[in-house]
Amino acid sequence: MQETLQDLKSRRSCRAYTDQNIPEEVLDQILEAGSYAPSGMGRQSAVMVCIENKQVRDLVSKLNAQIMNTDMDPFYGANVVVVVFADTRINTYRDDGNLVIANLLNAAHAMGIDSCYIYRAREVFKTREGKELMKEWGLSEDYEGIGNVILGYGKPEGKKDAAPRKENYIIKVR
Repeated sequence: MQETLQDLKSRRSCRAYTDQNIPEEVLDQILEAGSYAPSGMGRQSAVMVCIENKQVRDLVSKLNAQIMNTDMDPFYGANVVVVVFADTRINTYRDDGNLVIANLLNAAHAMGIDSCYIYRAREVFKTREGKELMKEWGLSEDYEGIGNVILGYGKPEGKKDAAPRKENYIIKVR
């Protein structure tokens, strides 16, 4: 138990990646862990779109960068992007999607893969180009982009030490 807690405490977001590919069996295990995230009433409103195709990855990166008014790569060179969507017809959809993201981040860390949660999926997939991609992937407009998880092997300069935990982070009521 203590080792697991230490593992969770050592997970960091990574913001610089090598071009080394993740073995398919490792990626599949990470995605499977995402599929076992808790969801409201067990309805599993979330869907993961795992992008390994470089052209599609670069297009989604470009669309994400446009939202920020920049030309930088918001995916920091990671060659796998998992876009998490969720069905807006289910009232817990945003929470469900974020729980999938948390499972992906923690599973990646457990498998020795670096990761980072990248925002702006909602905005990207409300654009004309984003809606076209969703249609291509078989997702109706009932789905909303929740977030992106980038995965890969991080460069040492891509990770920082944990910030000290803020004061009064935990309040116990006894």
